[in-house]
Amino acid sequence: MPVRRLLWGLVLLSTARAHDGIPGFRPPFIYMSGTVVTSSLVSVRADVFSIAVTDSETGMLPPSDCSGMNKTGDWTLNVTYQENVSRVTVRLTRNLQLCTSNATNCCMEALCVVEALQVSACWDSVVVARLLIQAEIYANTSSQNVSGKVEEKERVIPNQVFQPLGSCPCNLTAGACDVLCCCDQECTPKMKELFNGSCYKGVYGGDVCPTFDQLCSAQAGNTAPDWFPFLCVQSSLNNTPFLGYFYHGSISSSYQVSSFKIPSQTVQERLSSGYKQGDPILTIANTYFTVPQVFIAGQCAINSPVAFLQNFEVECFAACDELNNSLTDIQINSGTGDIIKLQVTHEKKTTNIDSCIGEGCRNVTFAENYTIIWEGKRIIEMKVNILFGDICPEEAPTKKFTVNFVSVNATSTEEFSGNPGYQVGKPIRAANPNSSDVVSTLNHWKPDGQSLCTSSSLTPILFGLNSVSGCIVEVDLRGNCSQLRENVVEQFSTLLQANYIGKRGNSNASVPDDWVEIISLHTLNPNINESIWNLKGICLDIPSHLNIQIITADVGAIEGAAQEEILGVQMSFSMITWQAQCPLVCEVRDTFLPISVAVQFIQIPAQPPVPVTRFQINYTEYDCRRNDVCWPELFYPLTPYYTGEPYSRSLAKGLLLVFFIVIAVVLSTLWR
Repeated sequence: MPVRRLLWGLVLLSTARAHDGIPGFRPPFIYMSGTVVTSSLVSVRADVFSIAVTDSETGMLPPSDCSGMNKTGDWTLNVTYQENVSRVTVRLTRNLQLCTSNATNCCMEALCVVEALQVSACWDSVVVARLLIQAEIYANTSSQNVSGKVEEKERVIPNQVFQPLGSCPCNLTAGACDVLCCCDQECTPKMKELFNGSCYKGVYGGDVCPTFDQLCSAQAGNTAPDWFPFLCVQSSLNNTPFLGYFYHGSISSSYQVSSFKIPSQTVQERLSSGYKQGDPILTIANTYFTVPQVFIAGQCAINSPVAFLQNFEVECFAACDELNNSLTDIQINSGTGDIIKLQVTHEKKTTNIDSCIGEGCRNVTFAENYTIIWEGKRIIEMKVNILFGDICPEEAPTKKFTVNFVSVNATSTEEFSGNPGYQVGKPIRAANPNSSDVVSTLNHWKPDGQSLCTSSSLTPILFGLNSVSGCIVEVDLRGNCSQLRENVVEQFSTLLQANYIGKRGNSNASVPDDWVEIISLHTLNPNINESIWNLKGICLDIPSHLNIQIITADVGAIEGAAQEEILGVQMSFSMITWQAQCPLVCEVRDTFLPISVAVQFIQIPAQPPVPVTRFQINYTEYDCRRNDVCWPELFYPLTPYYTGEPYSRSLAKGLLLVFFIVIAVVLSTLWR
């Protein structure tokens, strides 16, 4: 109790000093629940920093000193300087794992560290500022085997309409100034002068979540249909559903005409915040940067915008006159207003068209390969390699387009499928420790025109997209069932080259916790006793179908974007008794066996659903979800579930209505 009273007294004193405008640590008091915290010393010169811990016997902090001690007990102090700001980092060096039988220097209990720290800043042997830290850190139990009953206390979150969860939602980095976040206390007045006119708009100093599609202003820059202005919601950003409800709405009688032209307001917002994933890339002339993409039956749609951080590879059919190079001097908007010029290189493909039947197509473009180098929310560089040459008219003329986004910090050609969660449509990451190429992809068949397994190529399985593919195995009736089974097992083995699947889109091969092992319910054994059935043209237990089930879950969100991970993968085979499709007597000839593979993604909820009560099971007539008439919702506006307006207002209106009904009944003919 004396320690806590002392700490809270110092906290109030420091807070009062901060509000009075006196320079010092920002923040002056930190409640520490992790292993590292940071604070900044602003507008104060200091040449010596010292750290001290409370006395274990008296519970009192030692007097402030200028000894320059940067390590005490399990704590270390590190100071970095930037202009007139000194950034102090306090780090815990102790092992936070729970103790096992033979472990040392570990935590005996779950609540491992409860200590109070003091950091003193000195100038010329005089204390000029103090930082107080209250540490309450629990041991890391994620890798421990926990058994028994676990009890957790439910945390009540206040109503966000009337009381926000945070006073500055755009303050995402502790101890540092977040650009464009004007309510961030770490931002000095000189820093705020750089972006004072472009602060984040929204509730309580900055809304970092994306606006909802039903908002009229959100659809201003998109190709919304003509009827959208009549049905959209006219509301300010302070009236956001991310805080709970719509409340105190307003209407607008102005009619907005839909247009495909990008409004200047959208361009200005893009210049201040940069590109986000999925945003269309703009040119310096405020138009969309387009690359032809496949449309309907294989034709090329010319005006197809390129989305930021979304790779694609398409091959389109085109006539000879459509294969010419149509690139001009294109200048791209980097996302921050800078001009990025398209760097074009040409490569000629040598083709002999003297043997063509008729006049061939000369100097036409076969492929355009775009490489876009990006950093953060802006584009650094854009290159395109054009492959051209001659083609015979009897060949099917096609044109290939590829767009690949490469990070400026990329040290290898390895392509991730998300950061950190998987992106829908990206390849599933797989790993095989016994292979030279550790990280690969999980594949399935991509049949060609003949659909034979021997000529079918492989294509990666894409996250979140259920798929079914297959091919045909040639069967030689002169062989036995063991040879057929061995041939089928060999075809399936080409798909099963990995033992582990990456949990996240950026799973690292050197981190074992980033991978989950593939669970196989069947073991393919080509050596099965055939003595029980020895008829020609009939074989037992032939694997014909591979079922791959991938369990995923939504594990959180980053800046409003949901992050999905893979929790487990299971594979199973369906066995059949194969019989050759031939007359009574099978001649010595070849026949066929179709095999297939199906991929199914199963998403489990983040929290288990609420179980059905016994009343809901027995009395279904009162269940509003299974009946057209819902009697429990007769007085729905008077219940707390009605969120169209504040509960006190709806209750007052309901009671007033009941009062008028009672008066009408009393004054009616029945009572007379």
